[in-house]
Amino acid sequence: MTVLASDTQSFEPSMLGGLLSDDTFWPTQPRDLHETGLSAAYVDGLMLKILLVGGTLSGRTSSERIGIPFRVIEPILDALRTRKLVTHVRPAPFNDYYYSLTEAGQKQANQQMAQCSYTGAAPVPLSDYVLSVEAQAAGLDAVDREQLRTALSSISYQNELLDHLGPAVNSNTGMFLFGPPGNGKTTIARCLTQCLGQEIWIPNAILDDGNLIKLQDDAFHRPAPVPEIASDILKGQEWDNRWTRIRRPTVVVGGELVMDNLEVRHDARSNICEAPLQMKSNCGCLLIDDFGRQRIAPEELLNRWIIPLENKCDYLTLPTGKKIQIPFEQLIIFSTNIDPNSLVDEAFLRRVPYKIFVSDPGREEYRELMSGVMRTLGFPDTPQAADHLFKFYEDSGRNMRRCHPRDLLTQVANYCKYRKLPLTLQPDYLDHACRSYFSQL
Repeated sequence: MTVLASDTQSFEPSMLGGLLSDDTFWPTQPRDLHETGLSAAYVDGLMLKILLVGGTLSGRTSSERIGIPFRVIEPILDALRTRKLVTHVRPAPFNDYYYSLTEAGQKQANQQMAQCSYTGAAPVPLSDYVLSVEAQAAGLDAVDREQLRTALSSISYQNELLDHLGPAVNSNTGMFLFGPPGNGKTTIARCLTQCLGQEIWIPNAILDDGNLIKLQDDAFHRPAPVPEIASDILKGQEWDNRWTRIRRPTVVVGGELVMDNLEVRHDARSNICEAPLQMKSNCGCLLIDDFGRQRIAPEELLNRWIIPLENKCDYLTLPTGKKIQIPFEQLIIFSTNIDPNSLVDEAFLRRVPYKIFVSDPGREEYRELMSGVMRTLGFPDTPQAADHLFKFYEDSGRNMRRCHPRDLLTQVANYCKYRKLPLTLQPDYLDHACRSYFSQL
């Protein structure tokens, strides 16, 4: 069992937490200010800003908001009170007090807010984040056929696709999913993250050389419960509250992708940096949907990622001009309707070693898709409806797509509701849906 221990964490609690939770990384609660990896001046400033925003707060509430244990925060609050920056307002339960800023404290808090307006959980040092990614990426187990089948159980696919997807997922490098539109490439990519296994830990924010980088993003990071542990060894469940446990992330970007999304974005007014997309997807999956149709040319993306794809690390520039190295540890999937050979050159294709073609469904698969949609929408079982559509495909020269049963039968359902008709798949209803869906005159 691999357990990570860094210079800011004690080995024994980390070992215990890892063994109990089956995690490859466990962010151990700091026992003192030194173990947070932060300076006293930084924690003082953040605490003043939290009190400025929150008003009157108890010591334990302040501890929860800053993400540092109360036993570490209590002497800091006492020192701020000695410096006449905070004052006791009234007693609080459990031998605690309510604290509020003094006039001098408000003045200093406003100065701190002008320098950086971040008031969330305290950040972690960049070195701790790098160690966490390396540990949690290395902790991935190989995927077998049954696990892959389970991950794709909610969608329709051809069985031979499994033997192409499985090795690509285990490589943890990159793959192209290409083929005609409407056959589920994006859905397949979203499902593959389920194969990556257990949840991971990420910090809310990262601090390096005075630059704060916000990592946690509700758009991509879904919270996951912390494993429950028996009460007699409850201490092993303690964790550093500056970290959040999430499901392995799936970051999806499409035509809106621009080069700025791949760099640290600095807000000059708040002095807060936003982590790039590849950083938010570490230990998960990064899906570039509709590759080749972005606002940036494929060659630009090639030039930006050709080194990270090769070396599994990326280099980012902070507002101060400092270069930092971060892990580039995610499954990258390029989904496209265009032949990859016509999009990028051989050097890029070599670094994305798996090219998987997602073909059109056959007739039997199409029938199964229709049956599933019928049950979902409440249509009576009508096997002849598939035969009617097969004749339409033959007469019109169109190819079947996996999205067609859902889209066409949804149009029929909407038509029946509009006309106040029973939900049935009459041939003329299907013809009406085909004329509307395929733009036939």
